[in-house]
Amino acid sequence: MRLDQFVAAAIAPEYSRSQAARMIKAGLVTVNGAAGRASRVMRAGDRIELAPIPVPEAPPAPQEAPPIEVLFADAELIAVNKPAGMTVHPAPGHPHSTLVDALLARFPELGAMAEPDGVMRPGIVHRLDKETSGVMVVARTPLARTSLSRQFKERSVRKIYVAIVRGAVARDRITIARPIGRHPTERKRISVRSRTPREAVSHVTVLRRFGEGGDASTLVAVRPETGRTHQIRVHLASIGHPCLGDPLYGGVAGGAEGFEGRQALHALALAVTHPRRGERMEFVAPIPADMSGFIGARGVEVDESVVRRWITVG
Repeated sequence: MRLDQFVAAAIAPEYSRSQAARMIKAGLVTVNGAAGRASRVMRAGDRIELAPIPVPEAPPAPQEAPPIEVLFADAELIAVNKPAGMTVHPAPGHPHSTLVDALLARFPELGAMAEPDGVMRPGIVHRLDKETSGVMVVARTPLARTSLSRQFKERSVRKIYVAIVRGAVARDRITIARPIGRHPTERKRISVRSRTPREAVSHVTVLRRFGEGGDASTLVAVRPETGRTHQIRVHLASIGHPCLGDPLYGGVAGGAEGFEGRQALHALALAVTHPRRGERMEFVAPIPADMSGFIGARGVEVDESVVRRWITVG
C-alpha cells in the first residue's frame, strides 16, 4: 500500500485522499522519522506519524459584513439564502461585503477551517453567480467539507432553480444537453460553441407562461445535472429564452422591468445527504421580492404550497 493510501484510510472520513496527499506534501507525515513521499510503498514495521494540522487563528470579522439569512444550521453544516448582488468570495473589484464576510461575522469559528497545507477555506463547497440569489450549503467541519464536496462531484446533490425567461417557451419539458466552455473570443462569457467544452445537462419544466408576442415571458423550473459555470443562463439563452435582466446573455433585450443588471434566476431548493447522520435534507430559499412581484403582477400567487409544487415538478 502507498503512503497516501495508508494515511487516507487512517484519517477517513474526516479527510479525503487528496487532503492526505497535501498533508504529506506539507511535511506533516513522517515514516520512520523522515519526511514521507506519497508514492512510498509501506512495509511491515514502518512507523508512520502525523503531526498536528496547523489551524490558523480566526481572522477578525470584517467591518463590511452584510447580514445573511440562515435557513438551517447544526454542528456540521449551514444553509443560507444568498441575495442577488453578493459575491461568494472576495475578488478584485469585490473585496468586501461577500458571502464569506457574512459567514465569518455570523460564524467566526469558520475562520479556523484550514486545509492540511494551512490554507483557510471557510466551508465553501459550491458557488452561485453574484447576481443569482438562492440557497447555498456551507460545511462547518472537515468531515462535512469532504462529504459535501464528494456529493457535488458525484452529482448526488439535487438542485432546483426557478427562472423567468424571455418569450413563450413552446414545449412543457425540455432537456438541454449541450456541452459548454469558455467563449472562443470573449473570456468573460461561457458558450455552447467553446473550443474546450465540457458536458452540461439541464432539465427545464414550464411552470407558467405570461403575455403574448414581444411581451411574452415564461416561468420555468430548471434541474441541472451538472454544475458548470453559468450553465443555466447559457443553456436557456442557447434555446432562445435567456433569463430576463441577464446582462451577459440576454442580448439587447436583456434588461426587464425590475431586473436591470440582475438575471431573474433563483436557486430555490437544494437537497443533500447529511454528512454525519446520513439522512436526506432539503433546504428551500424563499422567492426574492423582485421575482415574486413580477409573478404576482401577472396573477400568480407565490405561497408555500405553490413553491412546494414547483420543487416537485422540477
